[in-house]
Amino acid sequence: MAFWNRRKSLESVSARQSHSALRPTLGWPHLMCLGIGGIVGTGIYTLIGVGAGLAGPAVIMSFVVAGLVCACAALAYTEMSTMMPMAGSAYTYSYVALGELPAWFVGWTLILEYTVVCSVVAVGWSGYAAGFMRSVGLDLPEALIAGPAAGGVINLPAIVIALAVAGLLALGSRESATVNMVLVFVKLLALATFIALAIPAFDMNNFEPFAPHGFGAKEIGDAKYGMMGAAALIFFAFYGFDAVSTAAEEAKDPGRDLKIGIVGSMVACTLIYMVVAAAAIGSTRTDALAASSEPLAMVLRTLNHPGAARWIGVAAVVALPTVIMAFMYGQSRIFFVMARDGLLPQRLSAVNESSGTPVLMTMITGVIVAIIAGFLPLQRIAEVANAGTLVAFMAVAVCMLVLRNKAPTAPRPFRTPAPMLVALGAIVGCAYLFASLPRVTIYTFLIWNAIGIAVYFIYARFQSALARA
Repeated sequence: MAFWNRRKSLESVSARQSHSALRPTLGWPHLMCLGIGGIVGTGIYTLIGVGAGLAGPAVIMSFVVAGLVCACAALAYTEMSTMMPMAGSAYTYSYVALGELPAWFVGWTLILEYTVVCSVVAVGWSGYAAGFMRSVGLDLPEALIAGPAAGGVINLPAIVIALAVAGLLALGSRESATVNMVLVFVKLLALATFIALAIPAFDMNNFEPFAPHGFGAKEIGDAKYGMMGAAALIFFAFYGFDAVSTAAEEAKDPGRDLKIGIVGSMVACTLIYMVVAAAAIGSTRTDALAASSEPLAMVLRTLNHPGAARWIGVAAVVALPTVIMAFMYGQSRIFFVMARDGLLPQRLSAVNESSGTPVLMTMITGVIVAIIAGFLPLQRIAEVANAGTLVAFMAVAVCMLVLRNKAPTAPRPFRTPAPMLVALGAIVGCAYLFASLPRVTIYTFLIWNAIGIAVYFIYARFQSALARA
């Protein structure tokens, strides 16, 4: 078989590895909280304001569109992850259904997605943490709370949180998942507080005009305005459930736990987003939301709830690391399984006997994220994570259709209803959102993957375990 379409067998990824196997320690509550922890974070705390500036009150429909596309992708992920309960997510599915070169492309794309998300959230957390420290009299020098591109020297808080999360993940999957559950509860409690205080001030007049920039995607400068333009950005606020699929190998009962974890976290977060968006827009004009870097706290201050606004800020400091945890977990598992397949140095796939986790790979991931968050400018490349995720979602939908055709009788603990309709919903929806991204984002994504293809032909093509076999 040619290098570009040599495939792993379905049997090889449906049974546990005899070497470099991860320890199954996670139940469905851990997986559902991993998904919620990854989804509910920077998106709802900040992007609701950015989205309101792009679409006006129609940003609520932007959430609906992004949620529907993600729901289609989530159903495809659920079928594939329960069918192949191994680490690797979209990369592993592509290796089986499409071949090695497409799998490398998807894996390289996921590396970009997860790394950028972790770094962006680490920098966002640093801003909240620095503000909180100032409020209690611990004022760090400006040079230590911003990278060179932002006028400082090093973003020390961002580096500290990235390495702390990596250390927690290295201790063990169950231990880090338990901490994640506690922090997710704090985050949801803060959002419930916001909803309870904002809903009484709800005013339908704030929804006029509903779509000042139209319902399509209209490029003005470097941004895409309109409902679909906002949906392409707000998409960032929804993904995170795909990190659950990277935990398939560590699920105690994959057929049950992954279904609940992926679908449950997606449904719960869509409902949360809709209610929070309605409460925020109903109680405040969208131009005010768009002008604020902390829109939820701003709404509560406007409504004369300064104590609750501070609580929102504290909850962000405490709970935003759950987003870093979910994506760094996924990143380390993608690295791990690519190394296990020989596409990256295989020594990186070693599993620690005590913790049952890939400690070396986890700490390397943490260091990479810390360096990017501490020194490099992220504003221009943050949206590239959206591009990578959209491509991965399309790949999973294609994989589901291919295996429905090639392996129709293979065991499927979860079967996606109306598979053709769901797959087309994910593929067409993701393609449209990808086209709705700014041109500079699409070009950056293409450059990253051009580099990845070069790495494949220079190194991975020859080092692949399948090539050696």
